[in-house]
Parts: sequence; C-alpha cells; structure tokens
Amino acid sequence: MKKIIALLGFVTLSLVAHAENVALSTPNNTIVLDIQKGAEPKFVYYGQRLSALELASLPAPTSANYSRFEVYPAYGATHVQSETTFAMRHADGNLSTQLLVEDYGVKAITDEAPNGKNRNGQLLTVRLKDPLYPGIVNLYYLAYEDVDMIECWTDITNNEKQTVTLTQLYSSCMPIRRGDVYVSHLHGTWANESGLTEEKLVAGELVIKNKDGLRNAHTDHEEVMFSLDGKPQENTGDVIGTALMYSGNYRINIDTDDTEYHYYIAGINPDNSEYHLKKGETLTTPHVAYTFSREGLSGASRNFHRWARKYQLRHGDKERMILLNSWEGVYFDINQEGMDQMMRDIKSMGGELFVMDDGWFGDKYPRKDDCSSLGDWVVDRNKLPDGIEGLLRDAKKNGVKFGIWIEPEMANTTSELYEAHPDWVIKAPLREPVQGRGGTQVCLDLSNPKCQDYVFKIVDDLLSKYPEIAYIKWDANAPVMNHGSQYLSKDDQSHLFIAIHEGLIKTLKRIRAKYPDVVIQDCASGGGRANYGLLPYFDEFWVSDNTDALQRVYMQWGTSYFFPAIAMAQHISAVPNHTVYRTTSMKFRIDVAMSGRLGMEIQPKNMTDEEKALCRQAIADYKTIRPVVQFGDLYRLHSPYEGDNLASLMYVTEDKQQAVYYWYKLETFHNEHMPRVKMQGLDPNKSYKVHELNRIDNTPLSCEGKTFTGAYLMANGLEMPYRHDVDHNKKNDWSSRVLQLTAE
Repeated sequence: MKKIIALLGFVTLSLVAHAENVALSTPNNTIVLDIQKGAEPKFVYYGQRLSALELASLPAPTSANYSRFEVYPAYGATHVQSETTFAMRHADGNLSTQLLVEDYGVKAITDEAPNGKNRNGQLLTVRLKDPLYPGIVNLYYLAYEDVDMIECWTDITNNEKQTVTLTQLYSSCMPIRRGDVYVSHLHGTWANESGLTEEKLVAGELVIKNKDGLRNAHTDHEEVMFSLDGKPQENTGDVIGTALMYSGNYRINIDTDDTEYHYYIAGINPDNSEYHLKKGETLTTPHVAYTFSREGLSGASRNFHRWARKYQLRHGDKERMILLNSWEGVYFDINQEGMDQMMRDIKSMGGELFVMDDGWFGDKYPRKDDCSSLGDWVVDRNKLPDGIEGLLRDAKKNGVKFGIWIEPEMANTTSELYEAHPDWVIKAPLREPVQGRGGTQVCLDLSNPKCQDYVFKIVDDLLSKYPEIAYIKWDANAPVMNHGSQYLSKDDQSHLFIAIHEGLIKTLKRIRAKYPDVVIQDCASGGGRANYGLLPYFDEFWVSDNTDALQRVYMQWGTSYFFPAIAMAQHISAVPNHTVYRTTSMKFRIDVAMSGRLGMEIQPKNMTDEEKALCRQAIADYKTIRPVVQFGDLYRLHSPYEGDNLASLMYVTEDKQQAVYYWYKLETFHNEHMPRVKMQGLDPNKSYKVHELNRIDNTPLSCEGKTFTGAYLMANGLEMPYRHDVDHNKKNDWSSRVLQLTAE
C-alpha cells in the first residue's frame, strides 16, 4: 500500500521526501498525485472529497491499454507520440526534455487573491528538473480552504548558459477516465456569444482555441465542463469543470487515443508564439481552475460562482448599481443637455448610475463616428461645453452616480495620438498597419512600456481630476489584425501575443493599486473578454452587444455555466432591437434582464409613460431581490436548448430563506404543450410564500400569495399560464414570469 500524505497543514520538503501519494482537499473535493523523487508526477484521483480511510485504500489508476497519468508530460525524451504539455529547444538544439521530480512540499498559505481579497489554502510545489539540463520547472497546485476550487500552474526557469526556446506552454494535463463522457463548452461570435455545445467525447482530438489576440471569448470559450456519467444534466450527475485563466490566445486539446483516458491539456496557444527564455529568466504559465460536483452542471456552476465572487471579481461582495448606458439610446450623438435628460429619466425610474458611452471626446478630430479619435481622450467641447465637470454637476443634481466609456488600448489612424506615435501600434514589419473598425482602428502595442504608461495615464488623468467618477466602461473593439511589434526585437517577434497580455495585466494592476474602489466594466465588442485572466481587475462584463431578449436567454444561459449573475451586465433595450430587429414585449425584456445585473440601454424620452411605469416598478422589484440574484446560488432548471420553447432558472440564498424563480416562454403556438418545471435548491422543510414580480396581468396567478413547502415545489413545481391575462389591445406573443419566494 502506498503511503498517503494528506495535506492538512504546513509540511516541509524533508517531511514528504519519501512520500508517494499526496492529497490536497477543498471542502468537498480531493485531488491525489503520485509524486516520487526521480519520476514524473502522476495523476491518481480527482473527485469528491475522500476520507482518511478512503485515501489509505485508494487504488492506483489502471494502466491498461498503455494509459498515461503524467500531469506535466514534456516532449521528446519519453513522450513523442502522445500530446504533451511542455516542449522546448535547448541551447544546444536538443528538442527533448524529461521533467522528473527533484523535490516537493506543501505549505499552508494566506495570501492575496488576484482581486485583492485574502485567501487561505494549501499550496503544493513540485520541483521538476531534466537530469541532463539545469533548467527548473515548478509545478503548483493550490487548494482553497473555503471554496471547491483547485488551481494549477507552472513556473519555468532557464538555468542554461544560453537562451532556450519554449515551443509548448500548456499549464496542466488532467486524465479523465473514458466511459459515457460528454463535454459542454461555449462557442459563438459577435452578438451571439456563449452558445452552448454539448457533445460526447469520441476517439480523436477535440480542439478548443482562440487566436483573436485581444478578445478571446467571442468564439470558443476557454472554460469546459465534463459530464462523467452520460448526457449532461443540470442538477444530477458527476461533473468536472475547468477554466483556463488567461486573457490571450489559448488552446485546449482534449485527446482521446487508444488508451483508457481522455487527456485534457490547456494553456497558451503555441501558434506563432515560441518564447525565447534568456538565462536566469522565469516565465509563468496561466492558471487552470478545476472543480468537481456531484450535483450536475449547475452544481459545478455554483462552485465557479462562489469562487468568482470571493476571489476573482473585484468587489464580488458588493451589490451592483442599476444603471442607464447611453449607447443604444443616442449612439455618438452626445451632448450636455441630452446627458442631463437621460440622468434625470433614469433617476425618475429608480436607477442609481448613468454611464456616458462612446462619442464624448476628440479635439482636432471630434468623435462623430467610429472612424476617428481613439487615443485622443480630451473632451469635445462642442458637444460638452461644460466638460466632465458639467456632467458630474448634473449627476449630483439628479441624484445619480456618473460613469464614462473609454477604449484605452486602441487608436485610430485618424487621431492626434497616431500622428505623434505611429510607432506605438501593432503592425507587421515593413508593412502598412491593417486597420479595423471604421476602416481606421489599430491596436496599441502593450508590450511597449510607453504604451503601458499611456494607458495607465488615460485612467489616471480621469480619476485623479474627477474622483467623483464612479464607473468606467473599458472597451476593446478590435482583434490583432497583423503580427508585428515595433518595440520587440526582431528575434522576439513571436513574443507578441504573450507580451501584450503581460503588459495589459501590469497596467491593470497599477490602476487597481491606485484606484481600488472604482467600478470597471470589462467590455470587448460585447462579451469578448469574459475570462478569468482579466476579471480579477474588473467588477463585471458586458455579456453581448446584442440586447435582444430572446437571444439573450440563450447567451445568458451559456455564460452562467462559468460566471456569476453579479458579473453579467444585462440591459433592457428598445425595440425593434438594434441588432436583430426583433420586437419583444417590454415585460419580456425586463424579466430577461432581471436575471443578472440589471441595467437599461435605451433612450427614456422615447418610452411611453406606461413603459416607464413598468420599468419603474421593475427596478423597485429588482431592488428587493438584488441580493438573492447577485449573491445567491444558481439552479438552472430547464434549458432553452431542449427545443420545447421553454427556459427556466432560479436563485436561492445560502440560508434557503429567499428565492427568485424565472420562467420564459420562447415561442407561441396554438395548442402548445410545455413541461411543468420542478424547482431546486429549496429547504424541503420550509414553507415559501409566492409573490409575482413585474405583474401585468389583470388577475393574479392562482399561486399568488399562497404558501407551499419546499418539498412540494421541488417535487411538483407550479403551473405557469402560457399567456398573459391583459386587455385585448395589449396582447402579444411573449410570456414570462418572475416569482419571489419567501420562507415563512
């Protein structure tokens, strides 16, 4: 029987020098590695938390059919045919590397999480070395004390006499036992982010990747869930959830070969990104987060959400403000009087924050459309004669906070910035820059410290001069369109995709060190930057530029797999929708937006009095459920992807005292039939009083004001009428319900 080291406190390197199996545990998860000096570290177990007795009896994984268990296999010495996590070209040209355990240890840590919060956990460090070369790879596993999350990453240090070249920079490998295994992942595009794909893992390789350069969540997402015992279920079944925590180009390989395992490998995308590591330098790979749940996909999501609110999001423990953003209301047509009017209107409906979007800046080149002015962050005095001072004055007068839009990583070739610093933009050597949005947009090269200083200065100038600014919408509306850095040396051009993200993170850290309290939204042509590489420096993200309520049901459903409601900006907008031109009811738009961080994206003066009254009531209702939605546990109940025209979800507080239930009918047919939705997450022994929010019906629901046990609601659910009982002239083909449940 192998010796088990269960890591429950500080253990020195010498104490574990002869151990074999090493176990790290979170409240409900355990990971076990086989770590022997002079051998490659190997995977033994990942799943529900094991007792000491279970750990002592834990069998080794079967090696039938040549199964492999190395958690950080390196290319060339013993791993050639199989997928590997690490590859390098040594200074002497040797392409082979073998990473064997030189030493290892664990310690209890109390440190600062990326979002600035203190965290406690156990940190396992495994020191790996090639017997023939002096370089060191440190492999890390961090198990959180209070949330079910384990993070893994590596440090790579070059101790050779000359520069070495890293050609594969993956962060982690997880073997997953073959069987009836499905993978759930997200895919999309601009205005259709986070579409859900579910597929059974079969022989071959599933590749999930992004090479946008700056916005890595528009197409494939870098988060994945594995359902281990058949077709994915929301609230039952064993699930492993993974999230690569990186803001740049990434690649995930899920390799199913002739062995008994699927091999999940995730990290930096190696395409055109070989990295030259100089003598004495260290490079750190992105973290990968792992969680396990026996409560299905929603259970894994709840684990991600708790971790995110505590340790990944800025201010994840503070309620988000209800805001009005100016973009869809006026687009570039910014003026002092119009902003004052929009502030006054959102205040009258109960809102708390007004955000002025694109179109407020530019001197020599005023920002009238998307063709000019990015980089020239000075107020256009023709539009705003009283400047930011006047806007802050009007915000105070109207009783709302004020926020502002910037796109600091970008420039237009028609701008004073570009005229002064054409050498600051990303472009291929000897070639003209490829230009994006508006035919003139280019990306600043954040590998250049001068560009990092400039981006910091944009924010610093705004917030130091106008400390009353409460909110920044940080946008990024272009990919890297051509490969080349005017700052990096000719030999290090392949560093571009890594270096610009290192520069961005350095800049964001500087901003947060000086301005920890300002709320900052992460936006990139919509949801292009919904990733845990960047979110520690942001409070929320814009889910999509598409605010159509029907399509948002699908996008918000997928996004919720990995990201909590408090981070998901969801706005009520006008119809016909500005992206898909669909006309949905105001009631439906409100109910869909209320399932996340509620806001508005509309010109209030174009709304009818009845629409304003409905929004006023909705905002008041949302304030009563805001803590439940933003801090509660999510239970996805019925997927819109089932194809039966229904979607449903709910949030429940940790103490089971409050819950909010959402029900959306997606299409209308004569003689339609939909299932009754059973609730989840309630206390079966508590009784819950039902109250409908945002009611428009002439008569209340049959369940209104009545009390049901949690056991009944979870076994039976409640019947929802398929149509609203409204006057004939108000009838339409949209139907939705929001129910507030309160324990008595």
